[in-house]
Amino acid sequence: MRPVVVVGEMKMLDSGELRLTTDGASLRVVNKGNSPEGSVEVRGEFWDLGKFTSDDPRLVGYDLRRTFGIDTEGGWPRLGQVTALIASSIAPAAPPSAPSIRNIVLNPSRYLDQKVTVTGQFGGRNLLGDLPDAPGQSRWDFVMRSADAAIWVTNLRPRGKDFELALDARIDTGRWVEVAGTLQQGRGLQWLNAEGGTIKITQAPKDIHEDVLAQLGNRVQHALRAFTPDDEKALRATVRTFPKSEYYKLEELLPQLGTGEAVVTILSEGGVPTPVVHTKMQAPRSRMGPADDIAATSAQSPLALKYATRIDSQSARELLAARLETAATATPPVVKAKHRDAAKATQGGPDTLGDFLGSRQGKALQREVVRGVFGLLRKRL
Repeated sequence: MRPVVVVGEMKMLDSGELRLTTDGASLRVVNKGNSPEGSVEVRGEFWDLGKFTSDDPRLVGYDLRRTFGIDTEGGWPRLGQVTALIASSIAPAAPPSAPSIRNIVLNPSRYLDQKVTVTGQFGGRNLLGDLPDAPGQSRWDFVMRSADAAIWVTNLRPRGKDFELALDARIDTGRWVEVAGTLQQGRGLQWLNAEGGTIKITQAPKDIHEDVLAQLGNRVQHALRAFTPDDEKALRATVRTFPKSEYYKLEELLPQLGTGEAVVTILSEGGVPTPVVHTKMQAPRSRMGPADDIAATSAQSPLALKYATRIDSQSARELLAARLETAATATPPVVKAKHRDAAKATQGGPDTLGDFLGSRQGKALQREVVRGVFGLLRKRL
């Protein structure tokens, strides 16, 4: 089962059941911890109980009637009849800001039929298996992907003035592209109906959007060196983002920080930033040299009984040499009388051979050869 991320409105019913509603669809959510209500982002696994059996080990610890509404005496549910999202984490969801692949996939109704521009990694014709199905809108459909989301792009051949990306080979997967188009939806899929000529090669966007960074409360700032006017400008801008301190002159402190040192401020229990503190990490205590009394320490280990005794096993060369030596001293095989007579018959010419084959011993030898040939054919078939 693949993990999923779903954004929607969480509500607890009078029966105690959690329901997540998104784009008009409602889904049962199973969560063992506290569950906030309102707009949330749920991470977990999607379960179709119709694909399970009543003795499935994944259902151990669940009350089937209370959790999933399954009456085991009335028969097991069919495919698609009972589904649930088994949550591993539930967190409040912030409203999406700028359009991105992740925001579009999690909030399709917000961007549906709107023109958007997104940046992502080229995935070819779903070469990395990011999506279960294709919209089939054109012969040039391809996938764009981000860290945890993917979307189809249709009606756009992935080529520009100086490049053409391969749809069916992985040589171009991972290259960053920018595409503009209109978001469309159908058959449970979303795709970007691209405008001709809007694809271009670009670079990876910022890891964290500025709108997200502005909401973070914990700050750990390492050394900032100011060698150029641009560095000085960046230093002053960084100092302005910290709470004012009566004990530190941050504009002087930040360039002087050494290895393992940082300026730290976090949110207090009341949601207020704490005063700035100059901190230093304590390096691990270790010694570059041999350990003391290795023999006594290893002898006390519970693994000593199994691994302390040295075992000199025979090598493959020694085993083969022993086999050759045994074969050289072995007694030669006993030649049967009928085989000896057959050898004499072949030395006496055609007439002698014909007389031997017509004899009782010759006929017995022929039957033995025929049985051996048919036995060999039967083994091969």
